[in-house]
Amino acid sequence: MSTPSFIAASSPTETADIVLINANIHTVDDNTPWAKAVAIRSGRFMAVGNEYDVTPFIGDHTKVIDLEGRFVMPGLYDMHTHPDLALAPGYADYLNIGLEDPTPEEVKQAILDYADSHPGDGWIYGQYFVRYTFKQAGLVADRDWLDSFMPDRPVAILDRSWGCMMVNSRALALANITAETQDPRHGYIERDSITHEPSGILVDGAYAIIHATMPPTPQHALTRAYREGLHFQSGHGVVGTKYVHVCEHRLNALRSLDQDGKLSVRVEAAISWQDDIFPVKRRWELLAGERHYYRSNRLNANAVKFHFDGTHESRSSYLSTPWPGEKNWRGHLNLTPEHIVDMVVDMDRKGIRVIAHCTGDGASDIFLDAVAQARARNGNSGVRHQCAHSTTLLDTNLARFKALDVTAEFSPVGWFPSSFANARAVFGEERMQRAYNFKGVLEAGGNAVMGTDWPVSSLNPWIGFEAMITRQNPFGEEEGQFFGQPISLEQAIRVMTINGAWCMGIEQHAGSISIGKSADLIVLDRDLFDIAIKGNLHATQVELTLLEGEVTWDRMGAFTDTDMAATWQEPLPAF
Repeated sequence: MSTPSFIAASSPTETADIVLINANIHTVDDNTPWAKAVAIRSGRFMAVGNEYDVTPFIGDHTKVIDLEGRFVMPGLYDMHTHPDLALAPGYADYLNIGLEDPTPEEVKQAILDYADSHPGDGWIYGQYFVRYTFKQAGLVADRDWLDSFMPDRPVAILDRSWGCMMVNSRALALANITAETQDPRHGYIERDSITHEPSGILVDGAYAIIHATMPPTPQHALTRAYREGLHFQSGHGVVGTKYVHVCEHRLNALRSLDQDGKLSVRVEAAISWQDDIFPVKRRWELLAGERHYYRSNRLNANAVKFHFDGTHESRSSYLSTPWPGEKNWRGHLNLTPEHIVDMVVDMDRKGIRVIAHCTGDGASDIFLDAVAQARARNGNSGVRHQCAHSTTLLDTNLARFKALDVTAEFSPVGWFPSSFANARAVFGEERMQRAYNFKGVLEAGGNAVMGTDWPVSSLNPWIGFEAMITRQNPFGEEEGQFFGQPISLEQAIRVMTINGAWCMGIEQHAGSISIGKSADLIVLDRDLFDIAIKGNLHATQVELTLLEGEVTWDRMGAFTDTDMAATWQEPLPAF
């Protein structure tokens, strides 16, 4: 690889705060893709090239780090995740079964143990059960199953996909959910086919009725959840992220971390359009303008999150044709098409990004139609809307992402063979072969990004990073058929860096190691171009993370005991 010499943007009379030399830098700048050294001043790259280019900017107070040939690249972007949903329940002392795919017996025992350690008549609420494991065991996950061993206390357990909740009769009674209760538009109550009595499974927005009946998650738990999520992300090289589904309490938690100097990642927070998961009591005030109260250099709430359809496991993903084995059932569209068009047009006019949960190809089709209406009525507002998950896309829609300036965001839980991916492989063979279609969107010129969707899949972005290239299990387990088409390492790096910056609307200022851009970079323990990807890339360790020239993570100890010491100095949280 040749090392071009870059022209510095600043005069040699200005000295750098930080100079990194003797590195192997993949810039993600198409004009000059490789470099050996960078100089940073006031949070921006002032020189990028070789050691000769940066030497004039070294002054008496410049911190010079010899990276001894280490691999460097721009910081990563995780465009969809939920630290609050993953961690706050535990910090609030809710039930956490603690297993990825618990059996029904393990779920039962965890509930009984929690009841013993938390005596009284209060809620037993927590995570997770998996409907797939109940089916494997020949059992039905419903109120009767819960009532059989816990009839007197309200019980509410979330499915690992967050697509549904299982509750017992006591919880249904407290929430006043009966045969006469109407389904919310953005979800539904599973019922007995004859009596219409609720079965105990609440799908999508329907379980917000339960959350509205319970006390809200304590503020201290939300703040700690975001704090530890930020720590983990910085330690894994993330410099930009989206926390989707927020309310006023969650925004207050993020703002407090921002004021304390602990917002070590750029955060776009998306306000919940409906009570899909939890109540949002100040939604309309936030959307009317109160969201700007939280705005800073690293935090904005100028986005809104919608659940257009449901999930695979509950067969509520909205498909363009009927589900396999069904004559008419296409899944559940949580909003009418008219509602979707009016909302997208209105948000677009207000300059608010719409992040639309679309797991079925029918849902994403309707979303793209709505964005097309917004472009026709509003012109190009400059707002880049986001199709979340994009699990299956119609081939005819691939080119529309570029044409409409819409981001296709993919979540990695099903990118490789695993028990959970197999549980999701319910769309049918034809659809699954075009699942998570990074390649199709990229080849059509569109912008594709990754969102971990934690806690549905790991918050560690390197796992999905590897699997989007191999479409194989990074851990060498449960090998078998993979779904969709892999992409190249170069494409994947762009997905994880400059594409994420584009998705946040900051690609002119961040996302690549280029003169004048924000000094965001990560130093790795391995050269991604010099390893076998399978089984190795997911284990990458981040040695150093810089955001705007600020050291947020320093595993190599280069800035220890200096006034540039890292934001996070404790060991990474073990989630």
